[in-house]
Amino acid sequence: MERARLAATGRGCLLWAALALPAISADRLGLNEPRPIAQQLAGTVVLAAVTALARCRPLTAFGLTAALSLVSAPALFSLSYGPALGVFALLLGLRAARVAPAALCFAAVGCAGTLKIVFAGPDPVPEWLVLTGTLLFGCVFPWLGGRYWRQSRELTAAGWLRAARLEEEQRLTEERARLRERARIAQDMHDSLGHELSLIALRAGALQVAPDLPGHHRTAVADLRAAAADATDRLHGIIGVLREEDDEPVPLSPAGENVEQLVARAAESGLPVRWEHGARGADVAPGGVAERLLHRVTREALTNAARHAPGAPVVVAVAGDDSGGATVTVTNGRPDGEDSPAPGGGSGLLGLRAAVAAVGGTFEAGPYADGYRVRAYVPAQAAPSAGPPRPPSAPFTRARRRVAAGLGAAACAGVVLVGSGVGWYAYTETHSVLEPAAYAGLRLGTPFDDIVPMLPDRQIQDPPTERAPAPPEGTRCRYYRASGELFVSVDHFRLCFDDEGRLAAKNVIPRVGLSGEVQGEDEEFAR
Repeated sequence: MERARLAATGRGCLLWAALALPAISADRLGLNEPRPIAQQLAGTVVLAAVTALARCRPLTAFGLTAALSLVSAPALFSLSYGPALGVFALLLGLRAARVAPAALCFAAVGCAGTLKIVFAGPDPVPEWLVLTGTLLFGCVFPWLGGRYWRQSRELTAAGWLRAARLEEEQRLTEERARLRERARIAQDMHDSLGHELSLIALRAGALQVAPDLPGHHRTAVADLRAAAADATDRLHGIIGVLREEDDEPVPLSPAGENVEQLVARAAESGLPVRWEHGARGADVAPGGVAERLLHRVTREALTNAARHAPGAPVVVAVAGDDSGGATVTVTNGRPDGEDSPAPGGGSGLLGLRAAVAAVGGTFEAGPYADGYRVRAYVPAQAAPSAGPPRPPSAPFTRARRRVAAGLGAAACAGVVLVGSGVGWYAYTETHSVLEPAAYAGLRLGTPFDDIVPMLPDRQIQDPPTERAPAPPEGTRCRYYRASGELFVSVDHFRLCFDDEGRLAAKNVIPRVGLSGEVQGEDEEFAR
């Protein structure tokens, strides 16, 4: 913990040093108008406080930096604090989750800068363009970049979390598939072997009542029939342990055996069963899911009839419909020596109901007339269940596109506005240049109308009055640039005219960084 705190402090100190360097060196290099040393030191102290607040209160840190920039330059554009403004806007987007406070802060900075330009700015139009461009391109754009960075980190973390969850889901799905396959095999063993054991019991019962069978053989056959019935019950109990209640296994049937062949084999084993074929029964696709389900329903119903209603007549009917689906109906009558049929039940019919419902069919089982009936409808387009749907993937790409679109729009708007501001600045500065040769040819006492042809179209709107001497009393002064160089400090010319419009004084104001006195000429004229 202590090491992490020291590392954070070290990073903060490095950030402060990097942001304080342009604040101190811009004036020394002549990139800004010179400021008092006390103001420069105050700016570095504010940057230190802002750097300390940037981690826990990024909005406050950005607001203080914006206020410092507005104090330094009405248009918010300052080479001294411009880098700090962009950095803390980036940190605001990276560390602040809410959008509304940042938007309100940007609006407040824009309003404050506009008011300052209106009341204190010499030329509001270019200053406001520069303010708007700086606010968008130097504040909003870095803030959007920070939000994109933040969202990218959150999406990356969410992606890793989702990948871990998908791996866990895949493992659970594989485990579930293994258990379902085990249940499917168990169910097929229950249906197939139970049916075969029921047929063995039927054959033993038919042999037991044969008139020419000796007594001791009759006893052995009775034991065989009882053993087959017990084996069926034990098989049912063992398979029930392996099978889950919500399993929907796809049934298997003996190779090449359809429903009609199943009924014929049961009849050969001694079960009193009759086959009734519907007009469209042959339309069931052979070997498909529908035929396998029909085979399984019929097999389970015949097994239940042999176990619970021995000797009762059984009717199996299969009929198709116009859509290509098929319905199988297995009906058994009253068992011999019983008042009412014992219904087939347990997990066998529950598994049939789930399997038929999984492919969009219907299943019915219950008492019917004096016996019991099982009916199942299977649609023609029956297909195995594909399992639960996978959850939709998170809209990572859509979120990235929205953020990228916002960044692109802000960048385009910032480029247009900053370009407009720079163009206006270049126009005004290059059209306010008084050539040094023309300045040297000016003579004191010359009327203003004679000087106008030698003057440029515009005069500068941000004169360096703080570096110029006090003008002569009763004069009006004009300021011009001595060079068309942009974004650097250049020499300025000052021309002062008296009340009669004659040139009363002219001065050369050196650019920032040059030592020496202001050069000029003054002359008083007597009336």
